[in-house]
Amino acid sequence: MLDAIDKELLAAVADLEGLPKGAFNIRKNGQLLKREVTANIDIESHADGQGITVTIKPGTVNESVHIPVILSQAGLYDVVYNNFIIGAASDVTIIAGCGIHCGGLAPEGHAGIHEFRIGPKAKVKYVEKHYARGPGRGRRSLNPTTKVFLDAGAEAEMELTQIGGVDEANRVNEAVLGPDSLLLITERVLTEGSQKAVSTNNITLEGAGSRANMISRSVIKGDSQQDFYATLDALAPCFGHIECDAIIMDSGRNETVPSLKARHPDAALTHEASIGKIASDQLMKLMSLGLTYDEAVNRIIQGFLK
Repeated sequence: MLDAIDKELLAAVADLEGLPKGAFNIRKNGQLLKREVTANIDIESHADGQGITVTIKPGTVNESVHIPVILSQAGLYDVVYNNFIIGAASDVTIIAGCGIHCGGLAPEGHAGIHEFRIGPKAKVKYVEKHYARGPGRGRRSLNPTTKVFLDAGAEAEMELTQIGGVDEANRVNEAVLGPDSLLLITERVLTEGSQKAVSTNNITLEGAGSRANMISRSVIKGDSQQDFYATLDALAPCFGHIECDAIIMDSGRNETVPSLKARHPDAALTHEASIGKIASDQLMKLMSLGLTYDEAVNRIIQGFLK
C-alpha cells in the first residue's frame, strides 16, 4: 500500500516509519489512502471528498491523530478544508504535514485550510511539517491556512515547520482567543535558491486574561526571499508577544513587519525582531573544534531552527 516514496515522505513530514497507531487519516494524490478511528476520536470525510472533520470527545487525554498528505502526481494541486472539533477538558496531539515528490516538469501543490474549535479548558499540540523533494523541475507550492478559535481556558501549542524543497509558500495563520486562553506558535522556515515564502499572522486577543506568543525563525539562503507579517490585536486585558529572528545568507532577502494594536488600556503587547548574518565568532569557535566551514554553518542553522 505504501511505496518507497510514500514512506520517505511520511517519515519526513510526520516522523512515521509506517502506519501510525491510534487515529489517522492519510491522503495521497487527492484521495483517501487509509483511515483509522478510535473510541474517542472520529474522522469523517466531507461530502465532496475535499477534506475531513475530526471530532475529539470531551475529556480525551493522551491520544493523538495523524493527518498527513502526500503528493506525487504531476500537475496536481490538491485543496482540502479540514475541521477539528476539540471537546472540553481534552488534551491531545495532532500531527499534520504535507510531503511532495516531484518527478517531472509539471507543477505540484497543496493548500490545506485547517479550522480548529477548541473547547473550554482543552489543550491541543499541533505539529505541521512541509517538505518537497524529487528530481523534477516542476514548481512545488504549499499554501496552508490555519484558523484557531479558543474557548475559555483553552490552550493551543502550534509548531509549524518548512524544512526544505518548497518553491513557493504562502502561509496564513488566524486566531481568536477567549478568556484566560493561551496560544503558542513557533514557526521555522528554510528557503534557498529562488524560493519564496510569505507568512501572514493575525491574532485577536478577545478575552480577558488571554495570552499569545508568536515566535518566528527564518533562514534565507541563495537568492530566496521570506516575508513575515504578524499582528496582535488586543481587545481586553491580556498579554501578547511577537519574536522574529532571521539569518540571511548569500543574496537572500527578508521583510519583517510586526504590528501591535492595543484597544484596551490594560493590554500588554511587546515585540522584538532581528535580521542578520551568522556571527563570525560563532563560526570560528566551531571551526576551532575541527568542523569545516560548511559543517559549522549547518550546525548553527540547525541549532537556530530548533
